[in-house]
Amino acid sequence: MAFKNLNLIDPILKALALEGYTTPTPIQKQAIPLILEKRDLLGCAQTGTGKTAAFSIPMIQLLHEQKKQRFGIKALILTPTRELAIQIDESLAAYSKFTSLRHTVIFGGVNQNPQTAALKRGVDILVATPGRLLDLINQKFVDLRQLQFFVLDEADRMLDMGFIHDIKKIIALLPAKRQTLFFSATMPPEIQVLADRLLTNPAKVEVTPPSSTVDKIDQRLYYTAKSDKPKLLKHLLETLDIETALVFTRTKHGADKVVKYLQRDDIKAAAIHGNKSQNQRQNALKDFKSGKLKVLVATDIAARGIDIDELAHVINFDLPNVSETYVHRIGRTGRAGNSGIAVSICDEEQHKELKDIEKLIGKRIPEITDHPYPFTGKVTGPAPKQQRPPRNNKSGDRRPENRFKRR
Repeated sequence: MAFKNLNLIDPILKALALEGYTTPTPIQKQAIPLILEKRDLLGCAQTGTGKTAAFSIPMIQLLHEQKKQRFGIKALILTPTRELAIQIDESLAAYSKFTSLRHTVIFGGVNQNPQTAALKRGVDILVATPGRLLDLINQKFVDLRQLQFFVLDEADRMLDMGFIHDIKKIIALLPAKRQTLFFSATMPPEIQVLADRLLTNPAKVEVTPPSSTVDKIDQRLYYTAKSDKPKLLKHLLETLDIETALVFTRTKHGADKVVKYLQRDDIKAAAIHGNKSQNQRQNALKDFKSGKLKVLVATDIAARGIDIDELAHVINFDLPNVSETYVHRIGRTGRAGNSGIAVSICDEEQHKELKDIEKLIGKRIPEITDHPYPFTGKVTGPAPKQQRPPRNNKSGDRRPENRFKRR
């Protein structure tokens, strides 16, 4: 199926052709006709499935086709991070290129004056993060009384980041009569409750179950000691024919340490996380996309909005605490129909996290043993029950004398 078979208008088809879009992704194929029918939508799709276009394209068409253009914000897209907000705004610019619709993006951490100036000029579609949106509503720069469309994107990440109270405040300000589009990569009970509150008789679209991983991603596992992880990372970057790699760490401090280590060996790297300024984050992302940086080191929250179609390698320097996060991380590669490689480095303290991840995705991650920094010590983190040795003294001491091996 081609985009022209989805009853899209010529200005949008022309814009999509200019972007090189020919065939819709599964979520686009399912969601676009439902949104054009003015249905509320509940979409469950992991990162990289093309959901930004799935909700943006039909919304732009419905707004463009309105005969009477009233002044005021007609569509609000709420998203958790500034990176994702900017990315969505860039997509809107591409898809609405041949329409007269106006859009802008607002987020915190920067001077509000350029944002308020754009709002004063008038916008049809507003992309926003929750905190800055509430701030500008309180300052009377944002009026949602003319709103026709409300999009809540990355709802599960909103919950993880503690935005639930802000979201409830925003919902209370929305007109009762509106079309609501709700997207989340996972659907825990709290998210389902929120969806039930927001949506009216919604159509449901689910593409790739949240616990599955993209089939085209080549997943690999390397065991090493915690102290050898930086050396193994450097070895992998030098030997795996890697042009660019997105590296995940658990903490901001850990990201900075990895960058300093790589830079000492003249590997061009930069970090993005919450302690970096907006300009630093945007410049790092721009340099990474252009190829000036070989390695971008990120924490999970900062990386949620990164969208790079041809990213071939994702490396988990640290395994995530939450198993579902692994799926989101490796979903940064293998996008737009491309293949990808996801490398995970597991140390002696992260065996439990590994087992939880493998349980979630329903398979074992293939182990690569041919590398110069194999693990030769003892397990210090929680080990599965079957790996514990029998009691070896009267006091019941269960010291982990076994090697760090998968059984």
